[in-house]
Amino acid sequence: MKEFWDARYSNTEFVYGVKPNKFFEDNLDKSEQGKLLLPGDGEGRNSVYAAKLGWNVTAFDYSTSAKGKALLLAKENKVNIDYFISDAVSFKTGEKFDLISIIFFHLTPKLRLEFHRRLKYLLNPGGKIILECFSKEQLEKSSGGPKSIDLLYSKKQLEIDFDYLNILMLEEKEIELSEGSFHQGKASVVRMIAENS
Repeated sequence: MKEFWDARYSNTEFVYGVKPNKFFEDNLDKSEQGKLLLPGDGEGRNSVYAAKLGWNVTAFDYSTSAKGKALLLAKENKVNIDYFISDAVSFKTGEKFDLISIIFFHLTPKLRLEFHRRLKYLLNPGGKIILECFSKEQLEKSSGGPKSIDLLYSKKQLEIDFDYLNILMLEEKEIELSEGSFHQGKASVVRMIAENS
């Protein structure tokens, strides 16, 4: 899978664009700046946007091609981001965060549950998680996302994964995606905002 993502990110085009994810952008603009973690951040469009707003940004992805492009985008925008090469299982930090944003970061069921549970220990009191991922309804659509039902998410799964948080919003809906060349058209997503009490 690492080879797949390295190949996807290896050309000069920013394959998901350079503008932030809309759900992320809308919710970040309502949040007080602090420390932000972005797992699976790819080419850095979300981390660079957050850094421009004054957030202290930590991001990780296991694609070295993605990291190179993310750091280039940060340099072009005159901001700094801490970007690590890691997968979800191996990522370690002594930091705690005010916000963790999971944007189209899809894991196998076992890894998903394990990773989502680990986030409890990375959130400050009052910290939030913002999540937008493809729902199981996305399988029949051609606008992006995994082509395995096991890698797609549902509201019920997220309720279980994040039962240690106060879930402020959880919905499945159809949206219009326009993010680079690989996220285009009608898409079925699941969105969540949850808070650590």
